[in-house]
Amino acid sequence: MNQGARNPALKRLDAFIGEWRMEVGLSSPLPVEGRARSIFEWVLDGQFLIQRSEVPDHKAPNSIAIVAYDRNRERYRQHYFDSRGVVRLYAMTFDGSIWTLLRNAPDFTPLDFFQRFTGTFSDDGNIIRGTWETSSDGSSWVRDFDLTYSRV
Repeated sequence: MNQGARNPALKRLDAFIGEWRMEVGLSSPLPVEGRARSIFEWVLDGQFLIQRSEVPDHKAPNSIAIVAYDRNRERYRQHYFDSRGVVRLYAMTFDGSIWTLLRNAPDFTPLDFFQRFTGTFSDDGNIIRGTWETSSDGSSWVRDFDLTYSRV
């Protein structure tokens, strides 16, 4: 089997590798109780980044996300799956400091609302402070909830 050369853009994602504690902001419509965590790791010879998130509270879903690099479009894509049966595809960017996810087109499900996430890494790389937002029209955005990742 031929192994494809690993795109240098994937190296940038090493910043995510490891276990993170997740905390949902107080404004969340889903108050999460217990310790939520997310683990990022490389799979398939470092060609894909997988994120496994576990939430001990039934009010929020567990999920798996797989990040791939699209060489033709020179961008990342996050493929998201959760315990509710939700499947979504997000355009993703990461410049080493700012992490964004955007869903603005129908994918595996109709586009009933737009979503975006913006997370900022702390200077030491051990905290990601982010916000999920929603929009009914793709131009007027409303904060859905804040989400903080802290490296374990």
